[in-house]
Amino acid sequence: MKLVVEVIDAHGLVPKDAAGSASPYVEVDFDNQLSRTKTVPRNLNPIWNQKLLFDFDLTKNYHYQHIEVSVYHERRPVPGTNFLGRVRISSSNIVRKGDDVYQRFQLESKSLFSFVRGEIGLKIYISPEPEPNSLLNLAQPPSVHCRTPKLTDTVPTSPPSQTSLADDSIKFIKNNGNSELPLAESDSNQTEANSRSDFPTEESTSEIDGTAEFRPETIHHVHKNQVVQQHGVLLGKRAEGVQLTMQRPISLQARASNEDDFEVKEANPQLGEHWPNGGRGWMSGERMANTFDLVEQTFYLYVRVVKAKDLPPSSITASCDPYVEVKLGNYKGRTRHLDRKTNPEWNQVFAFSKERIQSSVLEVFVKDKEMVGRDDYLGWVVFDLNEVPTRVPPDSPLAPQWYRLEDRRGDGKVRGEIMLAVWMGTQADEAFTDAWHADAASVYGEGVFNVRSKVYISPKLWYLRVNVIEAQDIIPNDRSRLPEVFVKVQVGNQVLRTGICPARTANPLWNEDLVFVAAEPFEEQLVLTVEDQVHPSKDEVLGRISLPLTVFEKRLDHRPVHSRWFNLEKFGFGMLEADRRKELKFSSRIHLRVCLEGGYHVMDESTMYISDQRPTAKQLWKPPVGVLEVGILGAQGLLPMKMKDGRGSTDAYCVAKYGQKWVRTRTILDNFSPKWNEQYTWEVYDPCTVLTLGVFDNCHLGTGKPGAGAARDSRIGKVRIRLSSLEAHRVYTHSYPLLVLHPSGLKKMGELQLAVRFTTLSLAHMIYLYGRPLLPKMHYLHPFTVNQLDSLRYQAMSIVAARLGRAEPPLRKEVVEYMLDVDSHMWSMRRSKANFFRIMSLLSGMVSVNRADTTNVLPIYVPYRAMELQATGRRPDEVRQAEKHCRQDSDSGRRYSNTGGKASVSAKLEGSKSNQLVFFVCAAVLYVTPIHVMILVAGLYVLRHPRFRSKLPSVPSNFFRRLTADMLYGM
Repeated sequence: MKLVVEVIDAHGLVPKDAAGSASPYVEVDFDNQLSRTKTVPRNLNPIWNQKLLFDFDLTKNYHYQHIEVSVYHERRPVPGTNFLGRVRISSSNIVRKGDDVYQRFQLESKSLFSFVRGEIGLKIYISPEPEPNSLLNLAQPPSVHCRTPKLTDTVPTSPPSQTSLADDSIKFIKNNGNSELPLAESDSNQTEANSRSDFPTEESTSEIDGTAEFRPETIHHVHKNQVVQQHGVLLGKRAEGVQLTMQRPISLQARASNEDDFEVKEANPQLGEHWPNGGRGWMSGERMANTFDLVEQTFYLYVRVVKAKDLPPSSITASCDPYVEVKLGNYKGRTRHLDRKTNPEWNQVFAFSKERIQSSVLEVFVKDKEMVGRDDYLGWVVFDLNEVPTRVPPDSPLAPQWYRLEDRRGDGKVRGEIMLAVWMGTQADEAFTDAWHADAASVYGEGVFNVRSKVYISPKLWYLRVNVIEAQDIIPNDRSRLPEVFVKVQVGNQVLRTGICPARTANPLWNEDLVFVAAEPFEEQLVLTVEDQVHPSKDEVLGRISLPLTVFEKRLDHRPVHSRWFNLEKFGFGMLEADRRKELKFSSRIHLRVCLEGGYHVMDESTMYISDQRPTAKQLWKPPVGVLEVGILGAQGLLPMKMKDGRGSTDAYCVAKYGQKWVRTRTILDNFSPKWNEQYTWEVYDPCTVLTLGVFDNCHLGTGKPGAGAARDSRIGKVRIRLSSLEAHRVYTHSYPLLVLHPSGLKKMGELQLAVRFTTLSLAHMIYLYGRPLLPKMHYLHPFTVNQLDSLRYQAMSIVAARLGRAEPPLRKEVVEYMLDVDSHMWSMRRSKANFFRIMSLLSGMVSVNRADTTNVLPIYVPYRAMELQATGRRPDEVRQAEKHCRQDSDSGRRYSNTGGKASVSAKLEGSKSNQLVFFVCAAVLYVTPIHVMILVAGLYVLRHPRFRSKLPSVPSNFFRRLTADMLYGM
């Protein structure tokens, strides 16, 4: 099939030459194919009557693509072009030949500073046959200076640079294996001028633990008329005044044969904007709209077994233990059996994939379970699949109906009826998540619940601040000595203590803050004990109090909280009522200031990959700025994770986490290329956040083997996507590598196929957010220490894992911890080395390495000591001892994290060095401003009055922190 764009004429174009006229031609870009018309000299109302042909694949999804028609003025005799206007036409408006009509489109500008006017007349249609008198359709870019290499061409290579293996620094080289693009027929001046151009590569990022983080690459500045590769696809698009930052070239042939291919690949799934229409005859070819447009439509035959009545009892036991068996070809599903029920109710749904249907009839049997021998048949119902209706959401569920049971031998009706509903639907059906699936027929028991797809919500987390001020009338057990008193505070599994009061007195004073993490609903209590350190190894409890968390005030800002006195109960006292009345006459008491902090965001993720920045209190939330839609399509090339029946097997499911919402797909059993095709949606409150997806192997399938219940789901790999690098309203369909770090290096465990779309609701609000701080203002007005943040984050992760592990089916602890990076604070030799090179790459341009900041070098001295020992051939035990020393250092992980943050800043600074706009602005300011004025302004700013100072970061600082290194390179 061919797409025909018939360029008829234009009217009222803007004059561009000295004679008040223009020499226009038209370029048409469709699906990375570019073609152009002839040039009409000196005419503001040109007529072309020219047809441009493009390849059009009916099996490919063009719903979100556009046909871009641009008009240019060709300058002569000095070569060059001027932009006259453009039109973007949605591909969904394409019609077949015969239905086409002549249409006029108003030309539009592509920037605020371009003046455009006029109209262009076009006819666009699909033709099954080549059109006569038309140009060749598949075009290279309109360049006269480039040629795309064939797959067998070898591009000159340069030595590989140092690969950075930390955070967002691992760079992979990508190409999608495209062969050469056919050249478009053009004017005679575009012949021998074609010359070779370097084939650009792209980069993606990954973190060292195997988690791949990917950002859509930005087209940077490229020479006009140069081939651009974006997201693994060759773009033949004219990019005036734009230049592409080149990575090291590679051999395409060598890359095509590389086994461990770490690139992000362009995918072309058949995303489901339409599906075959049902009613009667669901196998027909009519089409209907569907809201699940980011996944491939997968059809299922649904059977809802509701209940039965008037079933005949057994002649032997005089009772009935019925169950239902649903049979479709070789697939069988059965309900649970109910003891002694002649009117049973099951309300269970079965789902059979259309791809696996091997029969034209559906059989539903009602059987009576027998303790000994074969189960008795009570009756059956048969359905012809050609008569099964199709349900299209959002239609209401199909109403079940009563069916008389028939004898399976054809002897007519038998006693009893069964209520059923049978319909054809897709994964958009409400019954999909709770249905029994035929591809999970081998799962039984508790494993049936563990294979279902579910949505989970993280518990609402609060910081609990306990300010222990003082105590009064503390009486030690040994009256002959003054007590050495401290307070121990416990909330759930979290235990903190104050320091020992320096003054040995019965009225000690501390005034110390202790911070805990609490989750709604508040199940734990605040337990305080006042203890006396009698001996360094022995403490005696002098008093105790237990308080529910619901009695404390919720604070939304930094306003003061009222303090309160609480009476202490003497530890171990109160068994006798008379003794209790005597004790209440005189009691020790403690002075506290306790509140639940709602102005902070409780950190349960690494700050580098945070997915939510909102404060705890919902009253402080801003409206969402966009919607994130993710279609989890499937995986490819997964490696076997366990042995089953003497062979390798993988039972994979995917987990996605963004904000407080977690989603888990269903488990596909024994498949190395599972297809999930499930779509989920999140509200986005800040674009500078990260979506995290992980793939796991399910080890809880009800196998019945000893110790199976204690098994842990195995990690397959993890992918991260930064929302700030996504172009709004665009659908990204890619295959992302699942990487795991082994002692021998990174290993590819397979690929995860995703379709992602970020839709913005307000562009003005998006721009406003880039000047705001990343975290709520309480993090800057009253910040926590680094030690507190590390401890609180660990406690928050433990609470989230425990709460999600109590759901049904549970989202297990090992899954939650892997998604939240529970070991991100651990020291890593490779990450430390990568951070070192990232910082040195910035410092090398300013100072020599031997004069670099030692605070950046110290955290990675010990890893390098281990590397040196290994490189010099020292004994393995010495190398392990050096690594062990670093791992056992409690501060090494924290110093490593600090170095990683500095490395990220250095990457941004290095990106800004290549930003020509920044240099242009700086040069202009320095040119017009005397140096002594700049020094004076800087001095006044540094020495400004405290009234004009703020603990909140400045707008330029916020803007810089929100930018990624790739964005700085691309500006």
